[in-house]
Amino acid sequence: MFEIVNDPISVEAILKKVSTSKAGAISTFVGVTRNYTGTNKVDYLVYEAYHSMSMAMMEQIGEETREKFDIEKIAITHRIGKVVLEEASVVIAVSAGHRAAAINACHFAIDRLKELVPIWKKEFMSDGRQEWIANS
Repeated sequence: MFEIVNDPISVEAILKKVSTSKAGAISTFVGVTRNYTGTNKVDYLVYEAYHSMSMAMMEQIGEETREKFDIEKIAITHRIGKVVLEEASVVIAVSAGHRAAAINACHFAIDRLKELVPIWKKEFMSDGRQEWIANS
């Protein structure tokens, strides 16, 4: 249920991973590439990951989320490589019996991912500049 992929992410496929007859709610977070950072115009992003540690941290986030919230399932998929405007770089889906648990768990999971997972993005600006950005 935790993946790092090179190809575009199918939100529908991630939803199927967490779907269960016990869940009355599925909450998702889809992080997409936007065309700016501050006042800088962005053309695209490139993501890199420390794969083995990233996978371990995503599994840890899954365990923390299950311990903290009354959820059924959680899936986290992060993309690496080139991600163009409006494409998903990360998808998190959480199923639970009720909406509050699903929504709160999804929020918690993306915050923990940004805090813990060693994935870096390089922004490619329209003016030719490039800048590495670490999760924070």
